[in-house]
Order: sequence, then C-alpha cells, then structure tokens
Amino acid sequence: MVGDSILDSSYSVIIEPGQKKRDFFRDLWNFRELFYFLSWKDILVRYKQTVLGVLWSILRPLLTMAVFTFVFGRLAKMPSEGVPYPILVFGAMLPWQFFANALTETSGSLISNVNLISKVYFPRVIIPVSKIIVSLIDFFISLILLLILMIWYNCLPGWHMVTVLFPLFIIMLFSLGSGLWFSALIVRYRDFRYIVPFIVQLGLYISPVGFSSTVIPGKWRLLYSINLMVGIIDGFRWALLEGKTDLYLPGFLISLFLVSIIFVSGFYYFLKMERTFADVI
Repeated sequence: MVGDSILDSSYSVIIEPGQKKRDFFRDLWNFRELFYFLSWKDILVRYKQTVLGVLWSILRPLLTMAVFTFVFGRLAKMPSEGVPYPILVFGAMLPWQFFANALTETSGSLISNVNLISKVYFPRVIIPVSKIIVSLIDFFISLILLLILMIWYNCLPGWHMVTVLFPLFIIMLFSLGSGLWFSALIVRYRDFRYIVPFIVQLGLYISPVGFSSTVIPGKWRLLYSINLMVGIIDGFRWALLEGKTDLYLPGFLISLFLVSIIFVSGFYYFLKMERTFADVI
C-alpha cells in the first residue's frame, strides 16, 4: 500500500535562480567552470574543421580595408589626417569588427542553447558573456596584423598604444550590454533576430570606418556622436596612432555615458527576464 501510494504520487521539481542578488553572484562563481567550458567550446566550433580557420580572421578585415581604401581613399579622396589610409581604415575595423561579431553572437546565444537552458539552472548570463571571448580572440589576431601593417608603412606605435585598453573595455561593455538586451528580447519576440543583422549592416556605413569623422561639419559632429561607435572608433584611432588623429572629446564622453546606460539597463533587463527563459524558449 505504501509502495503504491508512492508510485501514484506525482512530483515536480522547480529549478529557479537565487532570490537575492548575492545568490546570483555566488552562482556565477560556482558555475565558473561552465563559463570556461562554453567559451572553449565556442573557440573550437569557430576554428575546428574549417578550411580557412584563423586565416579567415585575417582575410576579412584585410579585404574590407582594401575595399574601403579604394572607395573612400582613392575615389572619394577623403582626408586621412596625415596617416596612411589603410592604417586609418584598419584602426577602425578593429573595434567595429569586435562589436559586429560580439553583438551577432551574443544576441542569438540563448536560442542556440535551448536544450541547455530548458534542462538545468545556471546563471543564464554565462552564455552571452562566453560569446565575447571568441570575438576578443579575433580582435587580438587583427591587432597583430595591424601592428605588422604599421611597421610596413613606417608608422610605428609607441607607449601610447597601451591606452587602447580603455576604448577596448568600452566596446566590450557596449557589445555585452547590447547583446544582453537583444538576447533577452529575442527569446520573447523572435522578430528581433532579424533586426540585429540590419543594425550591423547599416552601422558599418554610418560609422566612421572607411573615413575620418573629421569630414563631418562641426555643427553636426555632436549629433553624429549619438552613434556610439563614433566616439569609440575615434578613441581607438587616437590610442593606436599616438594621438595623430583627432579625438572629439565631447563625442567620446557621450559614447562613454550612453554605453554605461546600455550596459547597466541591459544587465538589469536580462536578470529580470531570466526566470521566464526556460518557459518561453
């Protein structure tokens, strides 16, 4: 009788994140090995069993640089602020490529890990954060290539290049904050996954990647800086080229301020929606 009553009873297990913020950060530490695993898995998937492998991380910015140099440098005769035009373009390709790759990967990260999310609890933020690692590796590969180009063009970097870490930190916050927003929104509203490629494609042309932001008239430059990539790209160029390019400080400060808002709000919204991911996804 006791055995039958046990067999006839139905049980359900509810897996949910901690109720307090301190539980969330404690869970992040407890699940740190999962973060390592997901990051390493993404690296292997990216480079293993590919024809070009790491070479693709070199060819893509090189080809884009060649096209932009020809169109904007040779045909449109855009100013290069006294530096070789390929260096000007490649210095902007670094932050832009990082942002485009990171946003694309993080925004769709939850949808691509449905089985993992629906079966076990862990801090879901681990998934989009782990996607940043692959983009960071691509960034450093491209950075090495840029250093080689700078030596080729006799535009040698100095100690000032260390300051590139600050705009790199800003672009990481921007990419992660935007990725957290879109990854959470895509879970509930699948139409948002079509918006991300449009943002990436449009942003490449409205950001000063193929040209210097100095071509924008002074009265419009502050308004143009609402595009957060403007201040970030200018910061990268200024840091990489020893201050030879112009850094519009108001635009850079606008980017820093808005990026902080996007990151904090994206993190908050992601945590707020985290409890519903397993049900909605």
